[in-house]
Amino acid sequence: MPFRSLIPSEPGWKTLGMELEHDNPHLALYRIHVRTPSRPDGVPWALVHRKSATVIAPMTPDGRLLLIRQERVPVHATLWEFPAGQIDHPDAQDAILDTARRELREETGYELPPECEMIPLGMYFSSPGFTDEHCHLFLARGVVPSPGGMRLDANEAIHECRAFTPAEVRRMIAENEIRDANTLSTFARLTALGLI
Repeated sequence: MPFRSLIPSEPGWKTLGMELEHDNPHLALYRIHVRTPSRPDGVPWALVHRKSATVIAPMTPDGRLLLIRQERVPVHATLWEFPAGQIDHPDAQDAILDTARRELREETGYELPPECEMIPLGMYFSSPGFTDEHCHLFLARGVVPSPGGMRLDANEAIHECRAFTPAEVRRMIAENEIRDANTLSTFARLTALGLI
């Protein structure tokens, strides 16, 4: 399956058959038949494929985290989030890191100077019951304003970018002001790794 190039299957799994039912630039719906470790004859499943993505926790030199406030059409809300974006060419060398740097610059108007770190935090599956979508998480430590500012895609509606202390972000999570899975997962990983 060409879209699994960034996440190899564990032992005991094999796609026995697949049929494309719907496709557009944003997602594809497949009917698949998959052998699993406990089901050697396979199991039918519906799979929504989405490109993998990166999520970036931008941190300023003084330790504050940048969040963007972005309109999200499916939920009819404008949400505080870490910047994120899809990996368009997953087979290209350094595609994951290049996407993280691009999305940081485009969505926040900040960039990472050469002497600063883009720290990988691992990856997670957004909703593995029906989609193969997965996100690669990063901490961009030491970000500074980019001379070009934000460079939004035509489909993006980002209202603002603002710096918050980790304590402020923790409060926003506790008060349900931050509600998207990417930001919640990335903040959890930062906390678990002792990076904030």
